[in-house]
This record gives sequence, C-alpha cells and structure tokens, in this order.
Amino acid sequence: MPSSIVCKPTPWFLLRAAAMILMFGIFAVMFYKDGKWGYRDKNLVYYHKQAFAAAVAAFGEKQNELGPAEWREFASTQKIALPEDRSVLPVGTPDSIPWPEELWDFAAVKAGLDAWPEKLFDPYRERVGLKAKLPDTPYDARKIAEQWYVFWICLTLTIVALFFLLRTMGRSMRMEDGTFHPAGGAPVKLSELVRLDLRHWQRKGLAFAWAKSEGGTERKIRIDGLTYGGFGIEQGQPAEKLMAELKAGFSGEIIDYEISSTPEEAADATPTTESEETKV
Repeated sequence: MPSSIVCKPTPWFLLRAAAMILMFGIFAVMFYKDGKWGYRDKNLVYYHKQAFAAAVAAFGEKQNELGPAEWREFASTQKIALPEDRSVLPVGTPDSIPWPEELWDFAAVKAGLDAWPEKLFDPYRERVGLKAKLPDTPYDARKIAEQWYVFWICLTLTIVALFFLLRTMGRSMRMEDGTFHPAGGAPVKLSELVRLDLRHWQRKGLAFAWAKSEGGTERKIRIDGLTYGGFGIEQGQPAEKLMAELKAGFSGEIIDYEISSTPEEAADATPTTESEETKV
C-alpha cells in the first residue's frame, strides 16, 4: 500500500454545495426584490387600474347628464383612491394623485366603455411606464414584511452553505505512516483507535472511529468518504483505499452488518461486533 493517501473534497460535494448556494442566493434576490420594490410597484398598478374602473363606472352614470366640458371639469377634480397605509406603495409616491388625463377625454372614455382595460388602461400603462404585473388583489404591509422575513432566511442559508463550502475546500482526509489525519480535528495514530463503526460505510460512505484520549475518555472521529475522496473507479477509489489501510493498521472492535446473500436477508441483518486481536 502507498505510504500516503490523500482524500480531497469530491466533485459530488462541491457541486451540491454550489447548487445550494445558487438556489438560496436566487431565492434571496427574488424575495429582496419583492420586499423592496416588486409588491409596491404592483400595488401602484392595481390602484391606478381601480381609478380607471371608477372613472368608467362614473361615466356610465353621468354621460347622459354631462357634456364633454362638464365631464372634463368633473374628472379633473377626481383623485386616485390610495390606501391609508402608504408604506405599501413605492417610495416617493405622492400623497394625492389626480385621475390621468386619459380619463378627462369624454370621447375617449365613451369609445372605451366596452373594452376599457385594453383601450384606456393598457395604453396609459405603456405611456407612464407602469410595467409591474397587475395583481388580483393589493398586497398589505404584512405580506410585504413576509418577503423580508424569507429574504433573511434565504440569505442566512446562502451564507451558511458558502461557509461550509469554503471550509470543506480547505480540508482533506489523509493516511500517512500509520497516522490518520481526519478532515476536522487533530491527527490520530492507528494504534490509538479502539473502535470502528462501519455500518454506514457501504451505503453512505460514512464511518466513525473512537480513539483513546487522556483521562480515559474517548474521542469520536468522523470519516466521510463521500465528501472526501469518493468511490469513483476512474479516480482510483481513494476513500476505499484509505479505509483499507486504516483497517489494515487497526486492532480493536469493529461494528458492522453481517453480509447477507439475498436482499431479504440483508433487510433483516443486525449489527455484529468483532474484536481483532492482531492486525490484518
């Protein structure tokens, strides 16, 4: 066996961590946008359209009573009905917004009665740049606050995932001259290991070892073959080679499942322990 085996972070882990960072990062940007601008911009579009609906309804009631001049005078004094809580509107929205000039035109409003959203409101949106999607109902302050809550959660998860990615990239597992260097923690000599748990090694690439510590206590060591080294044949199965050398230099208790010949027997398998009196 080689005197030194190094297991670096696997592409599987790096890709998974990068995907999580990308996913949480995109969500954070989306919720930040909705909390900062998106929902407020949509609310502004909603209340402008409500003004057009109110104008069309008023025109339907007054068109036989008012002429073009009277209608223009009436419409020019009307205001868009805005919510009492102005925090749900974009920053800088005036406290009072008059009806758009499109609604002052008697002939234009009359011509658009049958299809006012397309003939009146849509051209107005295009002219003033109200490009946000029109919501079915306005968003209240609670709904906007929820976007901020989720934004902070996603941002936190992004930072946590980035932390673990950077930390893992700077680590490795190494077996060198009878000493095991775990990904985290101090190195340990194989002669100091007293117990080895391999019950999850075959299925999850995960094992645990315990080493003697000063004072009679035991130190638990994590051996993560999927994160470090991996089992790819094209890469030479570095994690499997490291485990083989660890077992070859280990004398102590091994916890493992019995190997069964059929899936049914494997499902009923129970952990067994064995004590190796001599090195393999």
